[in-house]
Amino acid sequence: MTELGNRLKEARKAKGISLEDLQNITKIQKRYLKGIEEGNYDSMPGAFYVRAFIKQYAEAVGIDANELLEEYKTEVPNAAVEEIPEQMKQISRAQPYHHRSAAPRSTQRSVHKSVAPNTTKVMNILPKVIIVAIIVLVLFLIWFAIATLAGKHNTDKLNSQQSDNVNIQESPKVKSNNAVQDKNKAKKEKNSQTSTATKKKQKDTNKTDNTKQSLKVVSTSGYNSTYKLTNTDQFKVKLIAKGGQTWIQVKNSDGSSQFQGLLKDGDSKTFDLTTQNEAVFVIGNTVNTKMYVNNKKLSYTISPSSEVRQNVTIQFKPSK
Repeated sequence: MTELGNRLKEARKAKGISLEDLQNITKIQKRYLKGIEEGNYDSMPGAFYVRAFIKQYAEAVGIDANELLEEYKTEVPNAAVEEIPEQMKQISRAQPYHHRSAAPRSTQRSVHKSVAPNTTKVMNILPKVIIVAIIVLVLFLIWFAIATLAGKHNTDKLNSQQSDNVNIQESPKVKSNNAVQDKNKAKKEKNSQTSTATKKKQKDTNKTDNTKQSLKVVSTSGYNSTYKLTNTDQFKVKLIAKGGQTWIQVKNSDGSSQFQGLLKDGDSKTFDLTTQNEAVFVIGNTVNTKMYVNNKKLSYTISPSSEVRQNVTIQFKPSK
């Protein structure tokens, strides 16, 4: 293991990075990274790649690559000159020192001519390869865009045709549904008109009854008052507690009690007394009690402010 490799390995371990992690970071194969740590550069493509891999390794573990290469330049192969073939080394070693004159210079010139290594060839070819790759990529993107647009156009056209077919096939069903809806709508309108007419007729009847009926005061004495209801065939009384609570009691013509109890504010009670010829209403608080006879408000003949508790008697004489 070289000092350079040992330093890189220690820096990697200090950062807690495994060779697998470093391979993912630098995109350099694990065997080359291991070769850098062990100083085994023979497994690599050439001197250029050795220096390039060492730079990437150093940058990945936080070491200044240029300073590292300068410090250990004796350990790192020179990228500009490949190793002299082994045969040339043997020839050089076989010749004595005093014979190294013109022949060695010739040999040196031939060696310098062969200095254009595989790495230099690769560097010369690499730009051309990149340009070709870019051209191929651009052509592929153009083709892909055209194919995508054509496919989308065909899909839209097919969907449009299918939509037209669906509309044509479903048109009788839609027509049938529209007919049913129109029929239901007409039926609802007819029912609404009938209901409106019925309500209007009932309202007119009630209005006529209220107009025809007569409710007159017969007599008053203390907190007792008597009224006479005529010109109607109905005798319905509604009592409403408004402004406070009130206690009431309703007696039939035979003196029996039909109802007695407390009405709270907002409560109401309706009594159908059509079968009775007389009814007595005992009202505990006339100030808080509103009284309606056949939907027509009764005005107390005795002022509630003077007599809070009152007995109201209504005599009923139905019309024939």
